[in-house]
Amino acid sequence: MATHTPKNILITGAAGFIASHVANRLIRNYPDYKIVVLDKLDYCSNLKNLLPSKSSPNFKFVKGDIGSADLVNFLLITESIDTIMHFAAQTHVDNSFGNSFEFTKNNIYGTHVLLEACKVTGQIRRFIHVSTDEVYGETDEDAVVGNHEASQLLPTNPYSATKAGAEMLVMAYGRSYGLPVITTRGNNVYGPNQFPEKLIPKFILLAMRGKPLPIHGDGSNVRSYLYCEDVAEAFEVILHRGEVGHVYNIGTKKERRVIDVAKDVCNLFSMDPETSIKFVENRPFNDQRYFLDDQKLKILGWSERTTWQEGLKKTMEWYINNPNWWGDVSGALLPHPRMLMMPGGIERHFDGSEDSDSTASPVSSNLNQTRMVVPVPKSVSSPRKPSLKFLLYGRTGWIGGLLGKLCEKQGIPYEYGRGRLEDRASLLADIQNVKPTHVFNAAGVTGRPNVDWCESHKPETIRANVAGTLTLADVCREHGLLMMNFATGCIFEYDAAHPEGSGIGFKEEDTPNFAGSFYSKTKAMVEELLKEFDNVCTLRVRMPISSDLNNPRNFITKISRYNKVVNIPNSMTVLDELLPISIEMAKRNCRGIWNFTNPGVVSHNEILEMYKSYIDPNFKWANFTLEEQAKVIVAARSNNEMDASKLKNEFPELLPIKDSLIKYVFEPNQKSLAA
Repeated sequence: MATHTPKNILITGAAGFIASHVANRLIRNYPDYKIVVLDKLDYCSNLKNLLPSKSSPNFKFVKGDIGSADLVNFLLITESIDTIMHFAAQTHVDNSFGNSFEFTKNNIYGTHVLLEACKVTGQIRRFIHVSTDEVYGETDEDAVVGNHEASQLLPTNPYSATKAGAEMLVMAYGRSYGLPVITTRGNNVYGPNQFPEKLIPKFILLAMRGKPLPIHGDGSNVRSYLYCEDVAEAFEVILHRGEVGHVYNIGTKKERRVIDVAKDVCNLFSMDPETSIKFVENRPFNDQRYFLDDQKLKILGWSERTTWQEGLKKTMEWYINNPNWWGDVSGALLPHPRMLMMPGGIERHFDGSEDSDSTASPVSSNLNQTRMVVPVPKSVSSPRKPSLKFLLYGRTGWIGGLLGKLCEKQGIPYEYGRGRLEDRASLLADIQNVKPTHVFNAAGVTGRPNVDWCESHKPETIRANVAGTLTLADVCREHGLLMMNFATGCIFEYDAAHPEGSGIGFKEEDTPNFAGSFYSKTKAMVEELLKEFDNVCTLRVRMPISSDLNNPRNFITKISRYNKVVNIPNSMTVLDELLPISIEMAKRNCRGIWNFTNPGVVSHNEILEMYKSYIDPNFKWANFTLEEQAKVIVAARSNNEMDASKLKNEFPELLPIKDSLIKYVFEPNQKSLAA
């Protein structure tokens, strides 16, 4: 895992809410780091947020705008900045509907200035860009898995559009100029010091004043909330352990409807929700739900610590003890505060005093002057589905061909890759042209007509199965793409710890113990190396079977045509059942190694008995021993049982191997013959 130890950090926007908690934490925990804060002290900034750090020798505050190229270049050089944590942004969605150009100026142009300064000075070792979950657009209401870092960006309001635009610039500077960039996308954050235009502090301050809590629309919109100190810890982890070029979601699985948040605040203040909540006109567009997959950050070592009840209580107590922290915020407590972010405005100092820029128009006189022409809100009955697009490799292969047919059946856009796996440039061209959300690798060599071919074609086998697979995994990693990799379970054989007939299968974490064929050696080798890629989902397929009994690659077709067969129980993969599951696993952002077989084992004779019963009553076969088999093959064959409990836990409907064979293979073919 990559580690980074900064010396001199520039934190933009650190007099604001989240960044002040991050700055205070780093200054407190790392006295050897010099922290330089750059903030223009806009309406939602307050130097009092940095009071815990004011007297620290490793803290320096600079008032200024990230849009000033001269100032940014000067700071990077004179302060020997090696790390930037870029929080500065306009963030309130309501404001973006009323003054969207200011969002473009701050969020896109300001970010561009910082990136250009980094390019020019050439001294930055980490550039952490703070984005938002809103760039994904809304999540389906019935989705059980959140947006992952490779999900498509579909912003729906001016604020999130500018954050997505800034992300594109960050990504471009990372790729074009090699800037060491990391991007974060976070859920909603709450806690002490937050300007009360946001939902939770607004509700708390209104409740303190005995006023009703306004809810946009019907309050059914769902949000995920993280306590500020947990988020500050997340940034601490990403700063030190985050990998360059990666995106990290900072999220929680615990969701709450806005109406439930209002009720929780009412309960804290012993208010009757029935009389204390009022419903007001909705936003021009109000996303129904944001839901993140936070597994990637958890792997780095972060986890949420503060419960909702604990965090809300702490936040309420802080606002009760600091009612005048923000001065006069009556304009922010309106149901639809817009036009608060005017040029100039109020500057809040460490001592709590305020300076007003006389050129700024009074906030109150601008609140309701403008009615915007807005799009019609979405229909609840026809929610927008997040789009998918798959890039498939292995077009001429059996599994690759079936994947294309499945995509057509499910209405998922897809294209087959044109590049060869070992040719990095051609893979890059594929990704640039197709712009996929996921990549499926079903390419590679198993041998022509079987694995014996690999024994006499070792360089070709290595080129396809090892070098090609690793190249594709690395290209996908660079582009933040999840790679679904079809591997093999033929890297194990029965042993003393996993004896034949015992029901004890090899698990995902077990070390491969079969090297009887060169094919299996290459597959075990590449699987071990792929463990270093956190963007890969490895699916161990065994003795694949499908309902197409005319396909010569089908295990049933093979053994039904042999003169003699061995009779050994093995784990197997019924593709008709499991390939659709692979697509669902991609949607769920599954990663790591998975035994991709049906639960249980079935022997050669048991399969042929089914074949005789369902397909050909006159079918006959003969058995021979492994010793006899060894005389007619070049490479040894793997026989084993795979433990499929991990897959079964994720997909409880997964059938045992014999039941799956009957349902998906033999019964459909029996009906076909009868017809």
